[in-house]
Amino acid sequence: MMKIAIVGGGAAGMMCAATIAEKNPEGAEVFLVEKNSILGNKVIISGGGRCNVTTGIQNIDEVLKKYPRGKNLLKFAMYNFSPEKVYQWFENHGVPMKTEADLRVFPRSNNGGDVVGVFENIFKKNDAEMLLKTKVDSVEKFGDKFVLIFADGGELEVDKLVVTTGGQAYKKTGSTGDGYSFAEDLGHSITALAPSLNAFILKDTWVKDLAGVSFKKAGFKIVGEKTSKFEGAFLFTHNGITGPAVFALSSLAAFDLADLKKEVTMFIDFFPEFNYEEMSVKIKKALQENPKKSFVNTLDFFIPKSLAEVISNNLQIKAGKINAEIGKIEINKTVEWLKNATITVVGRSAGEEFVTAGGINSKEIDPKTLESKICPGLYFAGEILDVDGFTGGFNLQAAWCTGRLVGESLIP
Repeated sequence: MMKIAIVGGGAAGMMCAATIAEKNPEGAEVFLVEKNSILGNKVIISGGGRCNVTTGIQNIDEVLKKYPRGKNLLKFAMYNFSPEKVYQWFENHGVPMKTEADLRVFPRSNNGGDVVGVFENIFKKNDAEMLLKTKVDSVEKFGDKFVLIFADGGELEVDKLVVTTGGQAYKKTGSTGDGYSFAEDLGHSITALAPSLNAFILKDTWVKDLAGVSFKKAGFKIVGEKTSKFEGAFLFTHNGITGPAVFALSSLAAFDLADLKKEVTMFIDFFPEFNYEEMSVKIKKALQENPKKSFVNTLDFFIPKSLAEVISNNLQIKAGKINAEIGKIEINKTVEWLKNATITVVGRSAGEEFVTAGGINSKEIDPKTLESKICPGLYFAGEILDVDGFTGGFNLQAAWCTGRLVGESLIP
């Protein structure tokens, strides 16, 4: 009987093991090796503990556009086990799902533990070998066999090896990047790595006055080796900015933001739907129609009062100055601030997901099976691959579909 070791009990590893257990339980002996005391640590805490299982977008080509890196490697796996199929799979396994207005899919219970419970039930029913609290120190290949060497001195010899150890973004859940060293020891190369889907900490002290203020739509831009742009909703925090648009920009500009030992300049357009001239006309009209009203109170026709006060302070416009006293230069500076506010990023903080951009070089992996082209019998799935998506269930979807593909590829 073929022996298979799956190293990493996260989303991809669990789906890989479950696929083999359900489709061909007698054909292989599977060892699911996890260094934590429980499976699916990161799955349980994702989405604020609710677990954003997948996306409600059903058009696969549209789904693939949500991955800044790795869409070509992911394409076959995604068509094979689409978001729609993932949704149905969990429903068929006793976890009712729901699609929310923003097309994020959650278990109806809003409990990530229910998602992991599905796999625990499958493994219990099929007597799967779960080696919990078992840390793999190194992996070697002898002939056509793989030998896992454990931290406690034990060893395990198997015919096939699947590495699903995740990235290195959430170290408290066990995602510490061990799999990269296993891959390199077996001949693979690793691309540059960077955190993604994070919130930003800003140098600008005025953000503390805006904590809790949200915007349904703003444009963001970072100019680095390439210019990265994104429009969407965001929120000011006590020390920075967060929200869907911020997470997306952190993904698009992951490598320009990789080294935050140096400050990074970012630009915010609070009115991306209007150009400079249109914005200027709107403000001039408001000033002319309210000549005796204070400038700061007129600005709050357009923006929250707290931001109006920040702009007035930054532009050194006295609090009580009325519109009739506002000149052309001050109007132009206000429009520039609203259309091209400059902020300085000095750090990052965790978002709901926080994943790793980069991973195993995609050229070294067969996209139809996710088997190594360099080391026969070695497979990869999940975040260890050079695949990462925006927030909204796309990273778990990538884990489910790649884990599923590897599981199916390994069925004798």
